[in-house]
Amino acid sequence: MKKQTAGRDRLGEFAPKFAELNDDVLFGEVWSREAELSPRDRSIVTISALVSGGNFEQLTNHLKLARENGVTKTEVVEIITQLAFYCGWPKGWSAFNIAKTIFDEEEN
Repeated sequence: MKKQTAGRDRLGEFAPKFAELNDDVLFGEVWSREAELSPRDRSIVTISALVSGGNFEQLTNHLKLARENGVTKTEVVEIITQLAFYCGWPKGWSAFNIAKTIFDEEEN
């Protein structure tokens, strides 16, 4: 997995410790534990958590990462459909609007 710098790039000066934890611990240590859970599976879990919590601001980047980690459009559609029944229909709609934009970009 490539080294994550989004925390430092976006919040490094404003919240340096948070940026460090984001880049070095979450994405550096946790996401690199591939023997325990593959990046593909971590992406599926993360998408599920973001949708269920209504954290759509982070969903765009995690859907792009999921695509890089081998999660297909068909799988994303199924994940969101399943989640809509358990987490709420409006969250499903919101997630689909984001996913459609990302996968439409890929197809064009």
